[in-house]
Amino acid sequence: MTDLYEDLVWRGLIHQSTDEAFIPEWLRTGSRTLYVGFDPTADSLHVGSLLPLMMLRRFQKAGHKPIALVGGATGMIGDPSGKSEERNLLSVEKLQANVAGVEKQLRQFLDFSGGANAASLVNNFDWMRSFSYLDFLRDVGKNFPVNVMLAKESVKNRIDRESGISYTEFSYMLLQAYDFVHLSEKHGCELQVGGSDQWGNITAGIDLGRRMRGARLYGLTCPLLTTSDGSKMGKTEKGAVWLSAERTSPYAFYQYWINVADADVSRCLRFLSEVPREEIEALDASRTGGGAVGESQRRLAESLTELTHGSEGLASAKRASEIFFGASIQNLDDAQLGEIFADVPSQELPRAQLEAGLPLIDAVVAAGLSKSKGEVRRKIDEGGVYVNNVRCADKDRKLGTGDLASKTMLVLRLGRKNYALLKFT
Repeated sequence: MTDLYEDLVWRGLIHQSTDEAFIPEWLRTGSRTLYVGFDPTADSLHVGSLLPLMMLRRFQKAGHKPIALVGGATGMIGDPSGKSEERNLLSVEKLQANVAGVEKQLRQFLDFSGGANAASLVNNFDWMRSFSYLDFLRDVGKNFPVNVMLAKESVKNRIDRESGISYTEFSYMLLQAYDFVHLSEKHGCELQVGGSDQWGNITAGIDLGRRMRGARLYGLTCPLLTTSDGSKMGKTEKGAVWLSAERTSPYAFYQYWINVADADVSRCLRFLSEVPREEIEALDASRTGGGAVGESQRRLAESLTELTHGSEGLASAKRASEIFFGASIQNLDDAQLGEIFADVPSQELPRAQLEAGLPLIDAVVAAGLSKSKGEVRRKIDEGGVYVNNVRCADKDRKLGTGDLASKTMLVLRLGRKNYALLKFT
């Protein structure tokens, strides 16, 4: 067994743990089974889910057996932890679609193929659906002291608010706690891992296991993924950064990490990547010593994009980045081109205008890159007008359908950084 715990401590990934004096040696002396739960509130995990997901991956690589639990049952209620108001309840159909999407992503990060420490994928709906309400109250509820539940931060914070907490959300802790008991009994699971906001739920499961089965269970939490100013990471002006390529393209995912602040990049490398300790420390030293600007961010972006979207996704993201900084544009579809140039001005023109031959100078003016045809002519003479990032030196050139970079779009550039997108419909 590798010294996993020492690496987790160095990376800053241990926020709280039960039995601190016992767990490090316990992990060194055998293969242990652990689990992390993922609530299917959407059909994709997001950047905030990367941290616990990578924890499972680290444990598996160190020889332990991970269980990824998708909360088909608990997802029907919603975890009140860290929430100021009650979530909207999802329909059964929507929940099933979300579970399927999350399961697909979990398989990208964990090895389910076989072997002594192959990962397992479970859905708590499979065992919770067999409980009647009376059975659950009798077998599980009687082992839950209400005063202990009221003392949990996730409950206290909501009770103190005017909106309070519903009985439904109040019951969430019981369901999640029973997950730990069930996995202990059926899969030999002894450790639950989660974000620091899950501490109350984790300790509730440990206590329930002791009361119901006399089991000795353990818990460990990692910090939440936040920036240096304390705000949650993974949010942009366009919303959450998702692990699904359909929700957040590999290019947008890559760019998110490229733009991480210097104050946060070392923490992200330690928390989320598999970049070795020696390399992270070298990047830290280079950054503080005035080394290559953005090298840490580039390493972070490459590592996480390849983990999440594979080598093809990384190649696509890097190619898209190169295009934005001047590489020639070819072999792209409308969606890819639109994503790369999502923040530049765009105009729509009739396709017939392009088919008839659109003068380059008129196109540059129509795109809004210049108000003056005279200025465009001067820029062409100076070598500062580009079609699909290829310099154009002919003032009399007419654009046609052969100039399209994708099915309906072409890209114009004036100077080094002034881009515009023309769409022909």
